[in-house]
Parts: sequence; structure tokens; C-alpha cells
Amino acid sequence: MRKLNRCAAATMCLLLAAGWSGAGAQQTAPSEAVTIDAQAKTTPLPHFWEQMFGSGHANLAMREAYRNDLVAVKSVTGMKYVRFHGILDDENGVYTEDEHGQPQYNFTYVDEIYDGLLARGVRPVVEISFMPKQLAAHPAPHAFWYKPNVAPPKDYARWDALIRALAENLIARYGIDEVAQWYFEVWNEPNIDFWVGEPKQSTYFELYSHTARALKAASPRLRVGGPAAAAEEWVPEFLKYMHDNNVPVDFLSTHGYADENYEQTFTSSQLPPMDDRLCAAMAHVKQQIAASPMPHVPWFVTEWNVIGIDAARDTTFVGPAVANTIRECDGLADMMSFWTFDDVFEEDGPKREPFDGGFGLIAPYSIRKPSFNAFAMLHQLGYQRLANDSKNALVTRRPDGTLVVAVWNMADPPGAHQPGGPGTEKHMQLSFENMPKDAVVSITRLDPTHGNTLAAYREMGSPRYPTEAQIRDVNKASRLSPPEKTALQEGKIDLDLPVNSLVVLEVRP
Repeated sequence: MRKLNRCAAATMCLLLAAGWSGAGAQQTAPSEAVTIDAQAKTTPLPHFWEQMFGSGHANLAMREAYRNDLVAVKSVTGMKYVRFHGILDDENGVYTEDEHGQPQYNFTYVDEIYDGLLARGVRPVVEISFMPKQLAAHPAPHAFWYKPNVAPPKDYARWDALIRALAENLIARYGIDEVAQWYFEVWNEPNIDFWVGEPKQSTYFELYSHTARALKAASPRLRVGGPAAAAEEWVPEFLKYMHDNNVPVDFLSTHGYADENYEQTFTSSQLPPMDDRLCAAMAHVKQQIAASPMPHVPWFVTEWNVIGIDAARDTTFVGPAVANTIRECDGLADMMSFWTFDDVFEEDGPKREPFDGGFGLIAPYSIRKPSFNAFAMLHQLGYQRLANDSKNALVTRRPDGTLVVAVWNMADPPGAHQPGGPGTEKHMQLSFENMPKDAVVSITRLDPTHGNTLAAYREMGSPRYPTEAQIRDVNKASRLSPPEKTALQEGKIDLDLPVNSLVVLEVRP
């Protein structure tokens, strides 16, 4: 998780609402010709970007808005898992001590939280965090609004017993065949301020070792992993330590964001542009895993997101940014968990307005952002990727031979200071080989005038507390238009792409 970026001025917000497409409008539109061979070499494209999503902290999962948003996101993606912080936080009442100092367990809220997920067809990634205050070595409240305690346990025997009791409760309630399909991740970002053990790394490794062994004591079928470190750090050290000390590791987890600095991975002169940074860091991790004593361990990026500068995550920028991440990160991690599926979220306290640059696909009041539309569109991609050299296209195929092609025109938010300026409209010509020259084409668009929720919200005056009627109106205005029906002309199709637009084409043989 990262702090949110807000608009600095109303003028910037207006640019954002329009996808900052006005700048450079007088420039000559560039063009790109892309040749697509329907018989090109293919590689599998598992939908690694949409199977797992993040969310705020565990207690939120009992709210109606959270559950409604969960259903909405699942309905347009391949969502199988959701991850959140704080299942052990005191607000869930899991661990207390009686007047004699004896541990008391209460899994009532735990059960309600996981019941709600499973009833909606989603399994949890059980992030083992944070420390119950009465079990903590000392008070260590994190800066988040809900003040989780991030200290080590005062007594590892009591910690072990709590973790085993938690696992046994889950197995008793849901059955081992179900719980064995979950993932148990030990802590969150221990390399930064979510862990105050000293020294950080060695004390976290101790926490992981105890936790993993306690879970396996409940059942060897439970899947446990970590270290969930920020900026893709600690990978070689973690894998070596656990291998050398015979500690179970069923999966590796890391975190990465497009606007990270990755100070432990790149020097300042090597740091890639933000659009390429996350996948470059992941490629580095891939090499570290291959060189480790556990070269075949499954790997999940359990938090990621695109550039968030200038509240970009509320805009159509997310569409091309996610598509480009899929293109670049394909073949690296097994799953990537977008942080987050919605803005039912309290790191900085209750949300104050629907659009504040939040991480999620759905804003407060269940207003669906352009990013929701982007994930819905990219869900349509096939499961086979066809080789293509364009940096602005992703070509896939379905089993029936239909080609699903994503193309985009991405321009970074003004505050990102990326090379290339603010961008301008772009012309693309797609030429198809080994397809009928008059093949039927369906076109779906996300751009400043299609599916742009933020623009619709601004047009109604940006109400801080929208009425039910306004919520209905803005969601109606933000819906993706029905696909345009057309056909190839002599095997070609021409597209005009506004700044920060995503287009998905289905080309049927």
C-alpha cells in the first residue's frame, strides 16, 4: 500500500477528468502500422493480472458496500482470490488475555469475514497480520487510521498456539479440501514500517519460521509463503534462509508499484521509466529466483498498481497502463494482485469524496471507475498470446480462432515527468494476415469520451455526497458502449486513439 496522491489544483482536476488530452492538441497526430499474423507463434497467456485482488483491512469485508463491490468486480474479471490486512487486529477480537493472563480466542468475526467471501465465490489469501496488542512485545501502532500493531510477539509459544488455533478453526469450519486451496501469507511489507522487529530481516525470518511451522502443524496441506516485501526486496535472502533452515515455503510473495524507486534494484542512472519499472524489477526477481535454492517456487506479486501521480488512478490512463503491464510482465510472476478491487478503504481514514486518486476499481458509493471498465475489457483477451513486436498492442487468440487484440495510446500523468511530453491523439492501422480480408470486427473503447466515469462525475458538479439518483446517473454514463460492429477492409482496419485510450477488438474468422 502507498499513500494516495491528490490533485493540487482545480485546473489539474479538469485535465484529469478529460484524460489530460487537451495538451498537445495542435500537434500532428502520429501514426503506427501494426501487422498481426493470425498464425504467429503462440505462448500461453494465463490471466495472471485478474485472478487475485487486494483490499483494505479484514474488518471491511463484513460491510455491504465491500461485498457488493466484490460481486461486481468478480462479474467482469477472473477473480478467484482476495487479500487484505489485519485478520488478527484487535477490531476483530481474535486474541485477548483474561485476568490471569491466559490467552482467549474468538473467531466469530473471522468466520463471518471468510463466510462472506466464500458465499460470493472468492477464496482468501490469508495475510497473517497484524499483532494483537495483548500479544505484542510492546506498543507499536502503525500510522494507518486504524492503528494496527506492528511489533513482534512477546511470546512465540503463544503466537504459535494462536496461529495453530486459527488454522484448526478454519479447517473445522470449511474442511481441509477447501482451506488447502487458500494461501497463507506471513505479514505485510516487513522491510518497511509494517514491522519493527530489530534487526528487521532476521526477526521477520523468525516470525515467518514460527508461523509456517504452526500452520503446517495444523495440516501439512496448508500453503504458506512470504515475505510480501515492498519494492520486490529480500528475495534471495528469504529463499536461502528458509531453504537452509528447512522452513516450509509453498510460494514467494513480493510487492511492486510503477512509481516505486526500487533503490535496492536499480541505481539512479539505471532506473527505468515508470511505465517499465515494475516489470523490469520483476524480471530482476525472476533471475533471483532462478539462482536461488528454490528455483521453481510459485511467485505472486500480492500488491501492484500503475502510476498514481496526479490522481491518475481515477482516469482512463489506467486502461492503457494495465494493458502495457500485461504485455511487459507476461511470463514473470504466476499471479499479480491489483491493489485494490475497490475504495472501501481506510488507511487514511474514511473516504471524504468519491474520487481522490484511490487505488480501487470502484469508488465510494459503488461508482465504477474507468479502471473497472479497463479490467472488464481486458478480461476478454484470449488465453494464447500471438507474437507481435508493437509496444502498443497485445494480440491473443481464443480456442474458436477469434483474435482479441488490445491496442492503446498511453500518456503519463503530468507530474510523472516522463519522456515524450503530454501525448497526442494517435492513428493506428492494423493489418491482418492469415485471416479473411473481410472478417467481422467488434470494437470496444475506453477513452475520455467512452466509459470515463470521472468526466461524467465532473459534469454533474462533483458532488461530495452524491444522491442515489446521481449515483445511478454517473454509473449509467460510465458504462461501456455496446461494441461497434464493422469488418476488415482488405484485411485492414484504421483506428484513431485519443490520449489515454484503450481499444479491444474481436476479429472473427
